Amino acid sequence: MTSRRPKNKHAAPVQITAEQILREASEREIEKVKGKPEQHITDKEELNEIRLEKRKIYEDNIRKNRNNTGNWIKYAIWEESQGELERARSIYERALDVDSREAALWIKYAEMEMKHRQVNHARNIYDRAVTLLPRVNTFWYKYTYMEEKLENIAGAREVFERWMQWHPEQQAWNTYINMELRYKQVKRARNIYERYVLCHMEPEVWTKYASFEKKNGEPDNARSVYERAVEFFGEDNISSDLLISFGRFEESQKEHDRARAIYRYGLDRLPKEQTKALFDAYTQFEKKYGDRKGVDDVILSKRQFQYEKEVEANSHNYDAWFDYIRLVESGDDVEKVRDVYERAIANVPPLTEKKYWRRYIYLWIYYAIFEELEAKDIDRARAVYKACIDLLPNKEFTFAKVWLLAAQFEVRQHNLTAARKLLGRSLGVCAKPKLYKGYIELELSLREFDRCRELYNKFLEYNPANCQTWCKYAEIETLLGDVERARSIYELATAQPLLDMPEILWKAYIDFEHTQGNVDGARALYERLLQKTNHVKVWIAYAQFEATVDATSAREVFSKANDTLAGEDGAQRKMLLDAWLEYEQDVGGEEDVDKVEKMMPQQLKKRREIYGDDGQMEGWEEYWDYVFPEEKAKPQLKLLEMAHLWKKKQEEKDEKTDDEKGEPEDKDKEEKDNEETKAE
Repeated sequence: MTSRRPKNKHAAPVQITAEQILREASEREIEKVKGKPEQHITDKEELNEIRLEKRKIYEDNIRKNRNNTGNWIKYAIWEESQGELERARSIYERALDVDSREAALWIKYAEMEMKHRQVNHARNIYDRAVTLLPRVNTFWYKYTYMEEKLENIAGAREVFERWMQWHPEQQAWNTYINMELRYKQVKRARNIYERYVLCHMEPEVWTKYASFEKKNGEPDNARSVYERAVEFFGEDNISSDLLISFGRFEESQKEHDRARAIYRYGLDRLPKEQTKALFDAYTQFEKKYGDRKGVDDVILSKRQFQYEKEVEANSHNYDAWFDYIRLVESGDDVEKVRDVYERAIANVPPLTEKKYWRRYIYLWIYYAIFEELEAKDIDRARAVYKACIDLLPNKEFTFAKVWLLAAQFEVRQHNLTAARKLLGRSLGVCAKPKLYKGYIELELSLREFDRCRELYNKFLEYNPANCQTWCKYAEIETLLGDVERARSIYELATAQPLLDMPEILWKAYIDFEHTQGNVDGARALYERLLQKTNHVKVWIAYAQFEATVDATSAREVFSKANDTLAGEDGAQRKMLLDAWLEYEQDVGGEEDVDKVEKMMPQQLKKRREIYGDDGQMEGWEEYWDYVFPEEKAKPQLKLLEMAHLWKKKQEEKDEKTDDEKGEPEDKDKEEKDNEETKAE
């Protein structure tokens, strides 16, 4: 067998392209496909056979894929072309039985009936469609258009009224109003506008209402509408567009003082960031009817001069740069804005300390956003982000927001590979929790759960003490339905030797078990947690958990907690007893309440010495102490109570002696001090 390999593998001296081959084949008519032969039908039997064959093909297509709406519509259109309206109706009805929410079926069905002047059939179809799918606006538009074409204005109005009960979009209301205006029904249109502004409470709706009144020669009504709109929105929610329209209306009515008052009203009450358009309108108005000409140029040039002076005095005054940039961005000169940005970012902070870079970095961010959104220069925006990242001293510190904004920019440009590379580079150069979180959020939004798992694993290797990371990781696994994996993550987290907020982790783990219906598992977690800490809040949470299961178990937990906390901090024990008492008052009886009330401590005010850092006594301070019933039997406490009782009796005796003998006040005070000294 001879080999077919070419011996000479060098390129041929004359090269032929694929385009030349195709053009040559077309010119020579190579592989020309012949068309379908013409078929002449001679009698009715042959026609019926062809129809039968065609119907079989359509039925087979429908049987293969019942949910393909196109097959049904083609079948029905073919039957219609054969004059078989009943068959076409039957096909549409069968299709609607399969998928009654397909709008194209209803529309084609109704159009077929209208084409053959079956008005009642078409009306019936549209009525069924809007009843079944009232949120599909196309049905309503077609229905009202049909009624209006049939000159059934009352019927069209009735359909519109049914539609308005569903509070449709603004275009539906506008269509209804335009229909009434076509038939000179101004009062009806006015009534519709009154309902319109209550359904869509937006400034542009009020503006349309006022324009309608103005167009119909009712300026007083238009002014009334504007005044109602201003009163409706109030000072907090007023819109600058509404005030501009109101001012221009008064300007058209030669009411210049009223227009000036409206503009000033808006400038005084609106936030500064919302007054740009209003200020421009006011400036134009003053140019036309005021005595200040060229006010825009004067103000702009004056402010530019002020900012130039400020940045010249201190080029690192980034707040002045921000104000200057905002001023030049209000114009239309893109090159001038770029020039100011370039001058601003050239002033790099002199020290590599993060506090000096915090304001400066926003110049780069705003520059990139300007290039992307305003200048529409994507390549230049990408170059700005790259230059900013290269400029940052990433070995000393970095700004996670810059990396994340650059990655989000690439995502908006549908360049996921570049975004992932950028975030991966950031984690390799200067890993930060915020970068991990941003990367994970990006992958979550793309539903890349395997990538999320890898990122969480790396995040936990970077900082295994972050409890929130463990909790988020477990929550994702729970949402994905992998309960055992989530439980394993919680177990790994609780086994860590060092955690920043362990209480959050344990609470999340317990809530997870409770949500999964694992009561025994949640109880075991509480027991494990109590082996690590005896904090009163853990005991209270444990008891409240048991209360959802069994009241007896909750009382046992409260009792065990009370015994455990005995002899420790009295304030914590008092908090526990308060929670126990509140629980018994809600679900227990009088005996249970009395039992807990007998355990409540006595609150005493005491004094103790205060020592300074040098060990010297600086004075005394008062504090509250709690004495529980079992502690009252101690001899020192009995002695203290007897001393208080003796002191009280002596004070009463001294008061009686003073009343009888009328001794001097100084002598009484001295004796009282001596008695207090003896009591102590």
